Amino acid sequence: MATVTQWVAGARPRTLPNSIVPVAVGTGAAIGAGAAVWWKALLAMVVALALQVGVNYANDYSDGVRGTDTEDRVGPTRLTAARLAAPRRVLAAAWACFAVAAVAGLVLVATSSWWLLLVGAAAIAAGWFYTGGRRPYGYRGLGEVSVFVFFGLVAVVGTTFVQAGWVPWQTWVAAVPVGLLSCSVLVINNLRDIPTDSATGKITLAVRLGEPAARRLYLGCVLAAFAVALATTPASHWVPIVLLAAPLAGRPVRRVAGGQTGRELVLGLGETGKLQLAFGLLFTAGLALG
Repeated sequence: MATVTQWVAGARPRTLPNSIVPVAVGTGAAIGAGAAVWWKALLAMVVALALQVGVNYANDYSDGVRGTDTEDRVGPTRLTAARLAAPRRVLAAAWACFAVAAVAGLVLVATSSWWLLLVGAAAIAAGWFYTGGRRPYGYRGLGEVSVFVFFGLVAVVGTTFVQAGWVPWQTWVAAVPVGLLSCSVLVINNLRDIPTDSATGKITLAVRLGEPAARRLYLGCVLAAFAVALATTPASHWVPIVLLAAPLAGRPVRRVAGGQTGRELVLGLGETGKLQLAFGLLFTAGLALG
């Protein structure tokens, strides 16, 4: 039976900036527009975190029962593949997280707009079918597209909308760098797993592109995130403070550009998460001060 520590590790806490950053940035844009509603921002954070952890447990379950995860695979703790927890318990944990997200989301729907119900349902479906179901889209190289849409556009724009009731232009622009950095997390993760994914038939975008192109994609996501963020400067002259996060890009960029593999990229994944979090908090402050 898995310990609490192993369950926490199985939730993959290094990926949580994927859910924290878009809600923070969306709230920063709402503050800048003079329309922040703090209890709605907190509920949006609950939705995002519950979805993220639910997706992580769902991936652990689906990859484990498919046999695409193995006990000796490099990377975070895998509850199902390592037989630390029964598959049905991991599956139950995933759907419990989705249920928490659904309940919190329904409160936001009831107090903003009912069409968001469709968005929430799509987010849960995307979380499950990433590696679940008969034809998971994560095995067909579409994972980054989903991450960009749901952890970029939907999360940032949705967070601003539920608070303000409308979406200023800077929110739409701000959603792009947030989505790009979320993609960079997935790219470096899948770059690390190219050998094992190729062997088990898990055709991620990194496998499709090949290692050299996947490394270029990671670098492009990081650089473009900073460039696009600066495009929101007309809305707030404080936005360039995001450049203070640039030094944190140094280590993971050097790892990827330098051809590092395996456990070195596990470290790069954590470093990318720190970059994403610092970037997101600075970007939030820049938009809020506008």
